[in-house]
Amino acid sequence: MGRIIAIANQKGGVGKTTTSTNLSACLAEMNKKVLLVDIDPQGNATSGVGIDKSSLEKTVYDMIIGRCTLEECLIENALENLSVLPSNVNLSGAEIDLIGVENREYILKGSIDRVKDNYDYIIIDCPPSLNMLTVNAMTTANTVIVPIQCEYYALEGLSQLIHTINLVKERLNPDLEMEGVVFTMYDARTNLSLEVVENVKNNLKQSIYKTIIPRNVRLAEAPSHGLPINLYDSKSVGAESYRLLAEEVIERTENE
Repeated sequence: MGRIIAIANQKGGVGKTTTSTNLSACLAEMNKKVLLVDIDPQGNATSGVGIDKSSLEKTVYDMIIGRCTLEECLIENALENLSVLPSNVNLSGAEIDLIGVENREYILKGSIDRVKDNYDYIIIDCPPSLNMLTVNAMTTANTVIVPIQCEYYALEGLSQLIHTINLVKERLNPDLEMEGVVFTMYDARTNLSLEVVENVKNNLKQSIYKTIIPRNVRLAEAPSHGLPINLYDSKSVGAESYRLLAEEVIERTENE
């Protein structure tokens, strides 16, 4: 059965989508069958694996409001071993459409549960807010990975996110676990990056991935070419880092 991981942080610009697309692609490269679920209205995870989000007839939005089934909006093998539930700007209306809908926190779960056994990993890219879409991701997921940028305000909002995860666990999904924190945009030349890592380690009772994702020009360039980093520049430090993260994710799954 598929392990479902939500990539969440309500702060924008912390590397959520970069982590979602590149972790998915590196898991797929390791012969794991992966489903990438894009529930961010910006649709950057969708375009980041080469899908033209503006030309999509059906997306996650249509699935959430009951206009189509998961199978109808699924893009199979967008890359080898990697299928995608795509998103675009239409999804920004979902919050309003779901007002008054019964069990609206479980809409995504209902669809994903039917297909989760077809995949080894299901990675959900969440929007940069703690809204109903993020709650849907957390009721669906087994675990949450939180990317944290190595900058001064990194810890700001993190306690709120952990509070939300705990609330969802308490009220909606008792099986949800905090998988851990991944540090992104690490700059070895600055003392600040090091201080942030130490600060989080000292203040958080959460598990922290050994792999730290560095600032890397090739990582920043890859999305504009519609390619994950392992296909855009396979030998770059960014590609190597995400492969190490994928290995760690697999290792944790096997140790459970």
